[in-house]
Amino acid sequence: QVQLVESGGGLVQAGGSLRLSCAASRRTFSSYDMGWFRQAPGKEREFVAFIRWRSGSTYYADSVKGRFTISRDNAKNTVYLQMYSLKPEDTAVYYCAASSSGIYLLSLGSYDYWGQGTQVTVSS
Repeated sequence: QVQLVESGGGLVQAGGSLRLSCAASRRTFSSYDMGWFRQAPGKEREFVAFIRWRSGSTYYADSVKGRFTISRDNAKNTVYLQMYSLKPEDTAVYYCAASSSGIYLLSLGSYDYWGQGTQVTVSS
């Protein structure tokens, strides 16, 4: 069992930045691929970014590419999402998730564990 706790959300003006953190409870965190997803009101949860545990390779949704950066610190059991140049359309609840399979990490179904989410609100 892996427990994930997100933090770092808040209210920011358009063009601003935030860094989200996701702390994992388990020392084997380092063997999980990690992803960030988001869900805006009335919309489905969507993929934002993932990072692989072995290679550290990353992948981003087109909507955030060039503005968001995912990273991880295995020693601290933490994954981060640095967000720059935020837009009102980035407003959502952001969730981190852990995948043991590492298969098709763009899909919600590939993740075994989810955090409770942290709210990000970007004002125009």
